[in-house]
Amino acid sequence: MSNFSNFMLNFHILTLFPDIFSGFLTESILYRAKEQGLISVHLYSLRDWGIGPHKQVDDSPYGGGTGMVLMAPVVVRAIREITKEWDRAKSRIVLLTPQGKVFNEPKAKDLTKYENVLFICGRYEGFDERIRDFVDEELSIGDFILNGGEVAAMAVVEAVFRLIPGVLTKEEATEIESFTDGLLEYPQYTRPEEFMEKKVPGVLLSGHHANIEKWREEKSLEKTKEKRPDLLESGDNLKGPMNHLKHGGATHHSTHGKEGEC
Repeated sequence: MSNFSNFMLNFHILTLFPDIFSGFLTESILYRAKEQGLISVHLYSLRDWGIGPHKQVDDSPYGGGTGMVLMAPVVVRAIREITKEWDRAKSRIVLLTPQGKVFNEPKAKDLTKYENVLFICGRYEGFDERIRDFVDEELSIGDFILNGGEVAAMAVVEAVFRLIPGVLTKEEATEIESFTDGLLEYPQYTRPEEFMEKKVPGVLLSGHHANIEKWREEKSLEKTKEKRPDLLESGDNLKGPMNHLKHGGATHHSTHGKEGEC
């Protein structure tokens, strides 16, 4: 990652429903990061580039079928106007679509290196296919149906901005959570020491930091094997001190909308 001195990551979201983001942008850590000048978030209504007096943004699909398709001239005109002053080497245009590559933590880290990132939110039956020629990549947040790309945009923005130094009050918070080392996070406990006959593991009360760290690494691996064995498919997923913990026998369980339904 490049030097973050005086760095601001600018998120741009093109959507038919900008008001959906009002609460998301004015609460909690994201709002604080905006106030600190670490990030900015800009919303654009696709209707502003609509055609004719009714600001049309979609039309029926060629060949027939149900639903409406977002029109290429409208979306491309919006992309060009929003990005016209950007340094394209330092920017990224992302189409949010169920056809995209599944978003994950490494991709979140990758997006932190850009100055400007534009997310294009789908709706209705989806995008005119020709729009894809004007974006850098397509991302999905998983194999399920949403009404549009707005929730996906929120998820991606949140995953990305929290990785910027200074956003979280403790830098280590981003380094020990699930997926950072390719494993799920270890079990966490707080008071009371005993709840409904279930006790906090004794090692966490011992004060022996080396033993606690060893226990956490082992439990992290156990939890990953149990809940997400797919993360153990490649040794490349395990980084740093976790790498020596990988054992054979992890079983892979493969899991398997409409374009606008990211």
